[in-house]
Amino acid sequence: MIIIDRMNLAAVDLNLLVAFEALMLERHVTRAGRRIGLAQPSMSSALTRLRLLFDDPLFVRSGGGMQPTPRALALAQPVGAALGEVRRALAADAPFEPATTRHRFTIAVTDYGDLVVVPALVGLIRRTAPGVDLAVRPITDARDSLQKLERGELDALIGGHLPVSPQTIRRQLFTERFACIRAAGARGRLDEQRYLASPHALFSSVGGDGTPGAVDAMLAERGLKRRVAVTLPHVVAVPFAVAGTDLVATGRREQGMGRGEIALFVEPATTRHRFTIAVTDYGDLVVVPALVGLIRRTAPGVDLAVGGRRLTRPPVSPRAGPWRGHGRLPSALP
Repeated sequence: MIIIDRMNLAAVDLNLLVAFEALMLERHVTRAGRRIGLAQPSMSSALTRLRLLFDDPLFVRSGGGMQPTPRALALAQPVGAALGEVRRALAADAPFEPATTRHRFTIAVTDYGDLVVVPALVGLIRRTAPGVDLAVRPITDARDSLQKLERGELDALIGGHLPVSPQTIRRQLFTERFACIRAAGARGRLDEQRYLASPHALFSSVGGDGTPGAVDAMLAERGLKRRVAVTLPHVVAVPFAVAGTDLVATGRREQGMGRGEIALFVEPATTRHRFTIAVTDYGDLVVVPALVGLIRRTAPGVDLAVGGRRLTRPPVSPRAGPWRGHGRLPSALP
């Protein structure tokens, strides 16, 4: 906060920083005012005062909205971080008693976290902390979600391979491994040779732009390659695409979802790999660690790091279905 520290804070209305943050998020005066409870004239007045404070236009009209100037872009991170610290400081005094506390948590999750962790978390909250409200947002841009966490707009992030910053803590929830699915009735053992020769279905949140999945990266390390015949934007669509076709899909083993036309097979040696699903948060408060504690209690039947020991929890029951195979069907497929 070097930029702000050089000013006389006693002469600064710090509410203007809240208005600045809202303008950065909304890029529109009326919507920014609505976000923080100000009428349009009051928000326009706040923008005028911000321009005087920083001796810069900060936001200029462009099309139907406002575009930040280079100075505004430079201010966005330190202002957001400072407001995040204030929000967390105010929240730190609020005790967390699950049975009686009324609190709203906002978390962001990957597709996998949405399908595996969130349902169990919701059930646990309803049973043990009925006064807690939970808002779940998708992680579409990991860096953007991390910045929102730093600004105090999010309480936690859940997923794999998510970034961290010096101000945040990553806590391991559980480890995962891959398994493969293909249509029920497919003949022959799915060994490595058949796996590599088969056409594959791939889930990719960025679409079919050629970005390799985690399995492709592992194969490349061994000088191997597979053919991705179908790329799908939604994780839940993959099992349905595999059913009745010659496609093979590789996914997280602990994710229970499927239908009778799909068989689950033990993963070939090609994909024997473990990866970590974690929660990222600020660890110096009372309420957020309570949320993390709830999240950790929802982890499925995989290794949990608790007090330096490795524990195994019974798996969450899969959805009822007539599928056959050696376990539950994956649907988050890299």
